[in-house]
Amino acid sequence: MPKPKLFIPGPVEISPATYEAMCAPMIGHRGSDFEELYSSIQPGLQQIAGTDRPVFLSTSSAWGVMEGAIRNLVQGKVLNLCCGAFSDKWFDVAQRCGKKAEKIQAEWGEPIDPGSVRNKLAEGGFDTVTLVHNETSTGVMNPLDEIASVVNEFEDVLLIVDSVSSFSAVPIPTDQLGVDVLLAGVQKAMALPPGLTVFVTSEAALSRAESTPDRGYYFDFLEFSKNHSKNNTPSTPSIALLQALDSMVASIMEEGLEERYRRHHENNALVHKWMEDSGFAHFAPEGFRSKTLTAVANNREIDVPAFVKALRIKHNFLINGGYGKIKGKTFRISNMGNETADSMKELLAALSDLLPDFL
Repeated sequence: MPKPKLFIPGPVEISPATYEAMCAPMIGHRGSDFEELYSSIQPGLQQIAGTDRPVFLSTSSAWGVMEGAIRNLVQGKVLNLCCGAFSDKWFDVAQRCGKKAEKIQAEWGEPIDPGSVRNKLAEGGFDTVTLVHNETSTGVMNPLDEIASVVNEFEDVLLIVDSVSSFSAVPIPTDQLGVDVLLAGVQKAMALPPGLTVFVTSEAALSRAESTPDRGYYFDFLEFSKNHSKNNTPSTPSIALLQALDSMVASIMEEGLEERYRRHHENNALVHKWMEDSGFAHFAPEGFRSKTLTAVANNREIDVPAFVKALRIKHNFLINGGYGKIKGKTFRISNMGNETADSMKELLAALSDLLPDFL
């Protein structure tokens, strides 16, 4: 079978322009050509991240930096805000790193309540909080503004935010919100191949890392900061991915961030309309729904694996069934990255074509 067009939560479809950028001639990573490439990416990334601070580039999945943030920042106890597969996993990772960890556990499909964060932090002993902004397993977008405001009420408590599937698709004013680590793998909303993570650290985060023992080397925030001053990375980077990132950031700047936000919002609304017209319910509650993907509740009790398979066979599109413990109870449709109204309408027409056979 030919490779299907991807409408899954990630990786997402890659544009020809991105593939072309990845095929640029190889350069050395310890010379002026690389330094020029590194520095050229910074202004656009800073705009996307809503920061005046450096945006570090890590050749790794987002989980590398997520674990690295735990190792760099947690000296006392970390509070993990859990409401889906990926946020739940952060609690497990913190424990595997030998850190004292507690969690707030929301039901899958529900957002984190800022009031519960305040109450838990008031118990004392915490120095770090982790949050997944946009939980791709459930389609929930957590209230980042409100949660950041609560965390900032507590002196010396640092906030780490995973924005993998929201970065560049919705505004994230990192500095204004007081986020201490913002990280994003590039294979979702940024529409690049996997293997690269961008992240921002506050001055408070770097100061904390400086006094944290056993933080390792590969994800040592101080090493990233030191090498950034030379427009470089601590270890050998994926140069082809950085060339792709440079191209994508230029494309985003050309489109304009406000236009990009609008496009994601409108494409997301198209999916919602199809879903509601087809008699399906949302898995995530109103007011807390992702702008980059939709988790469709399987209230019509269709055979989700068979539906996904039929879509690929007949129309060569790939969507994703439910994840983890909600497998079969939902299916997920992505609208993130380079998708347009036309490409989304083509997918939705294909879904409508198949649906009668599954009811």
